[in-house]
This record gives sequence, C-alpha cells and structure tokens, in this order.
Amino acid sequence: QRSQKRGNSTPETPRPKRPLSSRSPYALFSPNSFSPSVTPSQKYAARSSRGEVVASFGSVQGPSWSGGGGRGCTPKLYGSPDENLTKSYKFMFQKALDVREVLSWRIEELGDALKSHHHLEDFASVSLPAQEPVTVLGQIGCDSNGKLNAKSVVLEGDREHSAGGQVPLDLSELKEYSLFPGQIVALEGTNSTGKSMVVSKLYEV
Repeated sequence: QRSQKRGNSTPETPRPKRPLSSRSPYALFSPNSFSPSVTPSQKYAARSSRGEVVASFGSVQGPSWSGGGGRGCTPKLYGSPDENLTKSYKFMFQKALDVREVLSWRIEELGDALKSHHHLEDFASVSLPAQEPVTVLGQIGCDSNGKLNAKSVVLEGDREHSAGGQVPLDLSELKEYSLFPGQIVALEGTNSTGKSMVVSKLYEV
C-alpha cells in the first residue's frame, strides 16, 4: 500500500488551479472575450453636446412681435346672449338631472325613429300586465353589477309611457339577439304578471 498525502491549502500557500482548457465555456463566454476594451461611461453632467442643434428646417431667425397694448379696442358680443357665456362657468360640470333630461330626450327621439321605420303602433307601459302582445320602448340594463347575460337583462322603460319603470326580460323565444347595456330598443312581447316580459320580437335602431 502506498499512502498518498493530500497537500494542505491555505491562503498563504494556495493550491495551484488547473488551467482552463480552450474548450471550456467559461473561457469562451467571459466578459473579457465580449468587451476587451471597456471604457467607463461619461457622467451626464459632463456631456459636451448640450444644446447642440442636430437638424433645422426653414428660417428660425427672426419674427419679432409687438402689440399696442389694446388701446382703443372694445370687445363686442356677437349672437344671442343665451348662446354665449357672459359669466363664470364650471367646465365639464354636469348635474344628474341635466344628464337624465338628455337621456330621456334621446330615448324619445329614437323611439319615434323606430316607430316610423318599423310601422309600430303606440308604445305601452312596461309595468302594466298584458295578456296580449304589446310593444314597449326603453333601454337595455343589467340587474346586477356583473356582466350582461341572458338571465340579467332588464328593460328600463321610457319616461313618457313607462315612467322609467323596469321589467326583467325573458329572451328564450328569440332565435338570435345582440344586446349591450344602454342600448335603446323596442320590444314586442307579453307581460302576463307585470313582473317579467317574454320577448317575441326585437326592434333595433
């Protein structure tokens, strides 16, 4: 038996490392092989091209403006005073009642267009029970805060005929439909109990 002595390796006498072979990936892909001459980047404050004009087009010399201070000039208001602002006004400020008035007017306007286009009779109320098919007008809504689906569709009636009442819609008898919240439609259906309307026809704008 031959006893082999293992040499001690200390910081004072380190063990010699084996030289890396030429096939070693550490030698091929090292920072030195990719960037042999690395120059430190200059500081932002020490850059020399501050304010340098890279490209220009046309004449940039020149026009000087001067005014007379507005002496002898009086502004004049054109048009009716109702259409012009003569006092302070809150920009992009809307009251809820004003928004409701615009929506109600829009429903009435589109309802007249639906009635004339599809030759419909007068609209009925969504809240009153009806054993025979009736035509109602309103906008599509959702009975929850979730996404609109076949079970959550309600019709918010117009103010003139339905006083803004709501009724859930049963769309099972329709072959196809495409609805979105806020859509203004006219529907034909029966509302036997006054609590749910079974839709048989859908008139879109």
